[in-house]
Amino acid sequence: MTTGIWGRKIGMTQVFAEDKVVPVTAIDIAGWYVTNVKTVERDGYNALQVGKIKDRYKDQKYNKEWIKKPSQYYSFIREIPLQSATTEFTSGEDIDFSQLLKLGEKVDVRSKTIGKSFAGVVKRHGFGGPPGSHGSTMGNRPGSIGSLVKSGHVVKGKKLPGHMGCDNQMMRNLEIVMVETETKTLLVKGSIPGKAGSLVFVRKA
Repeated sequence: MTTGIWGRKIGMTQVFAEDKVVPVTAIDIAGWYVTNVKTVERDGYNALQVGKIKDRYKDQKYNKEWIKKPSQYYSFIREIPLQSATTEFTSGEDIDFSQLLKLGEKVDVRSKTIGKSFAGVVKRHGFGGPPGSHGSTMGNRPGSIGSLVKSGHVVKGKKLPGHMGCDNQMMRNLEIVMVETETKTLLVKGSIPGKAGSLVFVRKA
């Protein structure tokens, strides 16, 4: 039994459910193929290795030669942990993730947040900033960072300017609103991290 599925974020929209407008995030779960099945005896753990086929090859018939050149035919290759060894999947098989999820099920969605490059303390940590009047020349600097322990010592974890975003983040207990089996699109209630096109991992809550 797989512990989750992989997909790509399409974007946000809204649907009607029980006469209420529900904000949802659309996830594309089409175009994934099994590239390898890992076992405890051979690899030390049970996992399913899957690859997202590139758009230029999605209409072509599958060829075993694709596995020999993964960087040419696959845009992503990821693993899905298995609870136990299984013979349900075979290498080269087109895996249908829409059959592994049910309507109304609770899931956790993990993705990488949008990168914001180098950011100051106001944007990165929500600092209030200096006074807006009385001749303040502080700008948006963080202010004193001394800890009164010893000269020049800065406490580890101090909130300072730095790189913002590109962190793995998980949204928990999101409800599956719709599973489109024809287009292989998943709709989950609420928002998830990342921009459109980001790779996301969906697991059962």
